[in-house]
Amino acid sequence: MASMDPEIAALLHRFGVDGPPPDQAPTIEQMRQGNRMLSLAVAPDPPLPVASVADDTLAGVPVRIYRPEAPGPAPTVVFCHGGGFIVGDLDTHDGVCRRLARDLGAVVVSVGYRLAPEHPFPAAYEDCLAVLRQVDEHLDEFGGGRLAVAGDSAGANLAAGLAQACRDEGRPLAAQLLAYPSTDLSGTRTYPSRTENATGFLLTTAEVEYDVGIYLGADRDAGNRPPASPLLAADLTGLAPAVVGTGECDPLRDEGLAYADALAAAGVPVRKHVYPGLIHGFLNFDTKSKAVNDAVTQLYAELGAFLLQAVDP
Repeated sequence: MASMDPEIAALLHRFGVDGPPPDQAPTIEQMRQGNRMLSLAVAPDPPLPVASVADDTLAGVPVRIYRPEAPGPAPTVVFCHGGGFIVGDLDTHDGVCRRLARDLGAVVVSVGYRLAPEHPFPAAYEDCLAVLRQVDEHLDEFGGGRLAVAGDSAGANLAAGLAQACRDEGRPLAAQLLAYPSTDLSGTRTYPSRTENATGFLLTTAEVEYDVGIYLGADRDAGNRPPASPLLAADLTGLAPAVVGTGECDPLRDEGLAYADALAAAGVPVRKHVYPGLIHGFLNFDTKSKAVNDAVTQLYAELGAFLLQAVDP
């Protein structure tokens, strides 16, 4: 079995989330409260400074807009938060978005999409796509530069789907960042990481399967095709250059790597990483672990490099 980064292991022990799964599954509300508690507890204090942070609504969807310190044109990143499609919000990923804005000098638009089970598939995807379209159509009101998508976990699933939709709509993106993405919701394929990392690393395989079932709801067949399962798209050519980062100790590791390999096979420029000792959800732990900080620094730098390469002469 892989060995967890010791700083992350100590952090999970500190918050009492390193033991075996509970005998009785928590309710959706308990899951949301627990996710929010851990996310806010590990967030930088004080928050990373940016020029401004403003809550707004785009296409009827709540968003939070982060603007960088540097004036002038900047790239814009539409960010989709993780949480298994059922937990997470604008607050749980505030630190992630602040760092994106700072490190990339970018305007970041974080999407507060609807969650399952109240709003099963395709509600989250539709919300994120509606926001992305509005940002693209009014780009001068945001960064004015090139447009990218980013997300982690379920949010990376949504971001990958957005990149495919943008290509199909003739509005290709400059880049995409997919952190430990969930790319295959079909339940028909075998991934060794689902067995190797089934328990002991915060996110369990049983939780992954539960979340997918809640998200798809009555439309389980949607998992057999995109946008729910970006990996199952028939054509991946012409998609935005991708940065894909996964943790060694993550049950979703291998489907993220499979998507990175499929993109590369289709001729898409890809930067692919498996970070030793890191677990699912590591973006939120960048101030608590040197290994995580190094990983996040690399991922954001590579996203920034793709954005620079896409700039018109």
